[in-house]
This record gives sequence, C-alpha cells and structure tokens, in this order.
Amino acid sequence: MTRAEPPQSAVCVDFGSTWTKALHVDLASGEVLGSASAPTSLEEVMEAYDACLTSLAETDPRATTAEVLACSSAGGGLRIAVVGNEELVTAEAGRRVALSSGGKVVAVVAMASEDAAGDLRSTLAATSPDLVLLTGGTDGGNHDIVLGAARALVDAGWSGPVVYAGNQHARDEVTAVLADNPLRTCDNVVPKIGVLAPQSAREAVREMFLEHVIGGKGLSSRSEFTEIVRGATPDVVLLGVETLAEVLGEDVVVVDVGGATTDVHSVVRPDPEAEHVREEVVAVTPVTRTVEGDLGMRWSAPTTLAAAEHADPSLAESDLSADVEHRRNHPDWIPATEQDKDTDELLARIAVSTALQRHAGRSRVVLSPSGKVIERTGTDLRRVGVVIGSGGVLRHGRPGVEERVMRWSVRGGWQLPGESVRSVDSDYVLAAVGLLARAHPATARHLATHLTPSR
Repeated sequence: MTRAEPPQSAVCVDFGSTWTKALHVDLASGEVLGSASAPTSLEEVMEAYDACLTSLAETDPRATTAEVLACSSAGGGLRIAVVGNEELVTAEAGRRVALSSGGKVVAVVAMASEDAAGDLRSTLAATSPDLVLLTGGTDGGNHDIVLGAARALVDAGWSGPVVYAGNQHARDEVTAVLADNPLRTCDNVVPKIGVLAPQSAREAVREMFLEHVIGGKGLSSRSEFTEIVRGATPDVVLLGVETLAEVLGEDVVVVDVGGATTDVHSVVRPDPEAEHVREEVVAVTPVTRTVEGDLGMRWSAPTTLAAAEHADPSLAESDLSADVEHRRNHPDWIPATEQDKDTDELLARIAVSTALQRHAGRSRVVLSPSGKVIERTGTDLRRVGVVIGSGGVLRHGRPGVEERVMRWSVRGGWQLPGESVRSVDSDYVLAAVGLLARAHPATARHLATHLTPSR
C-alpha cells in the first residue's frame, strides 16, 4: 500500500455571512499562491467554497489536493450569553472570555439580583444565544448563587450548550444540575479577586462551538463543512494577531471594519508602570478583543454616523441621513461615484476612531488612600507600535485610503496609539495566519511577515 503524499499547500477559508474568502498558501515557504472570494449562500455555504476552490485551482492545480482549514462567522457567528454572580466581577470576566473566544456577547445576566431568574428566562428567549458561559464565585467561596444560576437555566428551559467556568468547589453540583445539557467544565475564570485566567474557558468555548454550534446552525448539508471548520472567525483572527505580535516582537492592534460590526483585537504587553496604576477587580489580559455592534459600514451605518459627534465632532458636519439609510437597507450596495466613496471613507474613519476609543478607554490621575494613582479603563494602546486595518472598505479602497481612514485624535485622555506604523491587511492574511498557527506554526509565522509594515 502506497502512503499518500502529505499536502504541499493549504487552502484557508473564512465563511462570512456575506462573502466567503479563501487563501491558497504554500506550506513550506508561507507564500500566497492565490486568493479568491465568492458570495455566501446561507442555504448552502459550501457553494461559496466550491466557487473559491475552482478559482484557486485555475491559478495553481495544487489547490485541489491542498489541506483545507476553515473558520466561520456565517449565520451570525457564535452568540454567547454570559451568566454570572454580579456584573462587575464574574459576569464581566465571563464577557471578556467570551469575546476572546470569538463569540459575540448577546447578553450578560447577573444572578445576584432579586429578579434574576425571571430576567434569565426572558433574556434567553429574546437573544437566542448558541451557548451559555456560566461563571461565578472565586474558588472556595460561596457557591449558592452560581448553583442557583445552573438551576435557573434548567427552569428557563435552556437545553443548549453550557461552559462552566466558575467556583471549582461547586463544579460537581453544577455538573449534576446540568446533566442533560451539552456541558464543558473548565478552570475558574476568576480563581481569586484580581486574577483573570481565561485560557481554559477560551478552549472550552472553542470546543463547544465546533461540536455543538457549527452543525446546529444548519449552514450546510455536507459533512465536510463541520470537518474543515477549526473555530469562529474572530477567535481565529485573534490567534493570527497573537502570532503577528510574536513575529514583530512588539505590541499590535488590529481594527476590522465590517458591514455590521467593528472589531478591535490587541496584544499589549504588561505596562512597566503598572505599580502606579489602580488595580482592577477583574484583571486586564494581554490579549483582548472588543466588538462594537453599532459600528459598521452597512447594517450599522446610521448608528456609526450618530457616533461621530462623540468620536470627533468635525466628522459630523454634513447631513448624510439618506445615504446611511440606503446603506442599511442595501447591505450589498457598492459605491460607484467619488462622493459615495467619500461617504464610505467617512463612515470607516468614524468606526475606526470610535472602536479604538472604546477598546482603549481613558487614563486619569485620582486620589486614593495611598496617594495619587492612575485610574485606567480599557486596554492602554499608547505604546502600540503597529496598527493594522482590515475590512473591505480598506482592502478595496482608493489609493491613500489608509491615510484618510486610519486617523484619530488622542485628545481627551484617550489611550490611543501615537506614532505607530499603520498598514492594511490587503490580502486578508490574518485569518489564514490564525488557521495555520496550530497545525503549521512555522508557515503561519512566514505568512505573518506579509503584514510586516515598512518603517
């Protein structure tokens, strides 16, 4: 029996809700052999993959025998409801873990309130999550609330997947209560106050996504779809950003402007001045992702324009209400005139600036019992050396779009990048880097060098 030759290349596919993108990569060199895209049909997403593969094979026949690695945000991606003890601690920690796992947080329910059980039932019905991330309590602390939350999930009729990342002393009891649910238990995301340990929960959410969410969305009748998908697109992209930061040896932030949301991914090393910074109840992690559901180029165009007044009042001088309504009602619309392209660039600049502000937060000096300390919100991006822009408005824009869109003001205490190097992921490489990072780490690092900006 002749052993089959290992594939020489990989086809990395991102199934999006609107478009499916594919990159053909040489596994030895990390070079891009070809790229393709096709509209996504939510009735059968593999039709877009077939179209991409046909196009890639015309450029290089090896695409037909390549290893296939895919990620998906089709059908709304991964919708997560976070259920915790109280919002400022365990529920907030769970929210951060869900975002770093590639999920869109559709609800956060704090179970310490009197009406929590009723709120949980109505929230689950209204938001239709794919998965519940259940957190609560430090290890060894009181576990009555988190155990009550598990019972409330059952009483609310929730039969979907649950990831338990709370008080480990309550794990056996929670497991017994949720015995009829698809369940993963993992390490506590807040083992003690001031410590955030997200990695175990992140892995558990990823496993649940692959085993119980991808197939359950009914996006394809072909079994190969679930076989090739390795994770949710935002999770995969964040891994790509981590790999890029490792290759560059410095802090990185990526801003991805989409039709409905603007995502910010950052890898920021610990601040050497951290001893002068007020400690947060929920620790900040080096790898962070935020999703702004009201900032986007099409579905969210009206709320993006509305954010201009806060981000930079000079961006809100013209009445563009008719233009943004047209974009919301026609999400597949492509600008043709120079004026239309100007408006798209304006919306993109608002989205980029506002999303970065929300991700980075502010810093200010406050008085504490021990004297003056720096109080910060968000992730401090001031020392970030590289900012990468992504999204169709940047990849397919006019010459100079990068300089016109990737601009922001640091006035007002915003912890935004200053003299950073800025570039665009024009070949849609980051998702492919993330897909290759685990199975082919050397290839992923080679591919990441395509994003190394010139200084």
